[in-house]
Amino acid sequence: MAIDEAKTFIPINIAILTVSDSRTEANDTSGDILATRVADAGHNLAARSIVKDDAELLAGQFNRWIANPHIDAIVSTGGTGLTGRDVTPEALNRLKGKDIPGFGELFRWLSYKSIGTSTVQSRAHAVVAQGTYIFALPGSNGAVKDGWDGILAEQLDSRNRPCNFVELMPRLRES
Repeated sequence: MAIDEAKTFIPINIAILTVSDSRTEANDTSGDILATRVADAGHNLAARSIVKDDAELLAGQFNRWIANPHIDAIVSTGGTGLTGRDVTPEALNRLKGKDIPGFGELFRWLSYKSIGTSTVQSRAHAVVAQGTYIFALPGSNGAVKDGWDGILAEQLDSRNRPCNFVELMPRLRES
């Protein structure tokens, strides 16, 4: 796995969704971290929003962004834990997308290095829904850094070899 500098970087349009009953634009530190990393990687921040921990509201926001042809990927932060209010994976299941199980598995493996066995409480999840990637990360700043730095920075870089998510984008709507 390496970045092939001979290849041209293809920026994609990424929306960021913070899932929280308590965060606001003023204190959304995990969303801020993601927005900075998206920009620093050379991608476009297509949209950003904060939605309460409610599966119906979350599915609605995801669906609006999925329907937007100018959004290629969505990265959410929050709502992936075990409490009753943590419903991001349930909202993703309503979209009837194709699961990307390796994302959650790799996230927990990376997270284990930072927080040990506490990583089993994470339900980090990813799907492809109607041709749009959706990556659901836990809401902590450390989890966002682990997910972006350890997985998404490479997989959303069109130059990453041997393969990456960007090169699959034209084929995601195939039947």
